[in-house]
Amino acid sequence: MVNGALRPGFGSARRAMAGMETTTTAAAKPSVRAGVLAAAVVSAVTLLIATFELSMADFPSALVLMGIVPLAALLFFACLLWSASQLLRIRKDGAKFAIPFAICAAALLALQYAPLQQIYLSQNFWRHRADRVRIVEKVENGELLPNVDYNKNLIALPRRDAKVSAGGDIVIEDADEGVYVLFLTSRGLKHYFTGFLRVPPNGDPKKFFEFADKPPSQLVRYDREWWFVAN
Repeated sequence: MVNGALRPGFGSARRAMAGMETTTTAAAKPSVRAGVLAAAVVSAVTLLIATFELSMADFPSALVLMGIVPLAALLFFACLLWSASQLLRIRKDGAKFAIPFAICAAALLALQYAPLQQIYLSQNFWRHRADRVRIVEKVENGELLPNVDYNKNLIALPRRDAKVSAGGDIVIEDADEGVYVLFLTSRGLKHYFTGFLRVPPNGDPKKFFEFADKPPSQLVRYDREWWFVAN
């Protein structure tokens, strides 16, 4: 009777111990969750910097960018190497350890082939187009005149309109064919700039006075009278 009474107890204990072993084994399996999160964060930050690099290139923030871009590139390269090393664990710990590398590889392909800056510029152009057209009309009607003492071609915009041009200034030229108006997207060192140039009817973006000494290094048409330019 005693032995018969004890047998069920031993069976329950044996099952409990087996359950604990299973739980311990499951808990001991290595997790890739932290690696996936790290790869995703590093890749996302790298892609964001690559996309909005042009908008951050305005002086003096360009000095900060000179430090951020190499640091981000180094961090992404380190993440790529680390994620590649995790591929060696696939046979032992499962195919899930390929996920960090897949994330980094996808980000690398996007950096190489996706038109990230073109996407940003297109979004910038259409988001601010109506405000820029309104400002051009004010310049043509004489409501906005050059107001910067050291440069007769500069207009410092009112605070509510400053967002449409880097630094809050626009560059104008009153030519025979009409008024050229440049809305800056970036201002770099040594008078380097990029921006959207409104060209008057029958005008030529290459005739804008900023290109008198050297033709634009970039010239992309965005609309009938609008061009993206860089010197």
